Amino acid sequence: MLILFTDTDCDATPQNIKEFGYHLISMPYSPDGKTLVRPYEDYETLDFRAYYDQLRAGQIPSTSALNKDTYINYFEEYYKNGDDILYVHFSAAMSASFGAMAQAVEELHAKYPKTKFYQIDTKGITTISYAIVVKVGEMIRDGKTAEEVVEWAKTEVDHYAMYFFADDLKFFRRSGRVSGLAAFMGGIVGIRPIITMNAEGKMVSVGKERGRIRAMEHLLGMLDEIGDHPEDHRIWIGHTDAPEIAEQLIEMLRAKYPDKQLRIESVYANPTSGAHAGPDGVAICFHAHHR
Repeated sequence: MLILFTDTDCDATPQNIKEFGYHLISMPYSPDGKTLVRPYEDYETLDFRAYYDQLRAGQIPSTSALNKDTYINYFEEYYKNGDDILYVHFSAAMSASFGAMAQAVEELHAKYPKTKFYQIDTKGITTISYAIVVKVGEMIRDGKTAEEVVEWAKTEVDHYAMYFFADDLKFFRRSGRVSGLAAFMGGIVGIRPIITMNAEGKMVSVGKERGRIRAMEHLLGMLDEIGDHPEDHRIWIGHTDAPEIAEQLIEMLRAKYPDKQLRIESVYANPTSGAHAGPDGVAICFHAHHR
């Protein structure tokens, strides 16, 4: 039997992945630097508005990597059962967790050598990862094998592009997760960096815009520039508790392509990603000619 796994950094929740049968790995965060919170293990549902309101009030959570034993706890019962595992995860380039995961898998394989472990690195986080999680879930549901899906991912992961802007730079300044951000941003009020996930699975600042509307126009411009027939692929809008801004972007998107039947869906960014990006940011993810 094939067991599907994904993680909360892919914007997966027990509710939005239920139809595909994914098991969920919780990526923890600390709201106060002391208490460790495990999404959907320490609580059943997340009140996104309450969480992001805490960030608006000045709280800047920290995030933590998983250790080897945590991964063993997630995987071992399926290794014992002889089930194969396919794990669709956020970018390995962004976390030390995956070094620990590799150690866990090596140890488990030594104990249960017949079990196969497959993984798909989405080379992203949040919206772009969720788009790939959904696509993989649909493929497995439709009868594709793990080997076929992994082969698909070798080329197709790089055809998913995501661009987003942050509303308040203090969160990214603290995390240091975005390459090239500090070089040109300074402390200019009203400037929003445009950030993407590159082909190495890292966040890179690729531009800046003054004001939210200009930032959203930049996102739509990237769809124009590298998008691959947007009417033929689902478009995802992600946001860090900014449903009104996300809806505004969707309206701009439909106005830009009035003659196309677009499939647009939105998703909340997970709490650990939100800890780095801050509230009121918006992303667009689409099928592209390249990242």
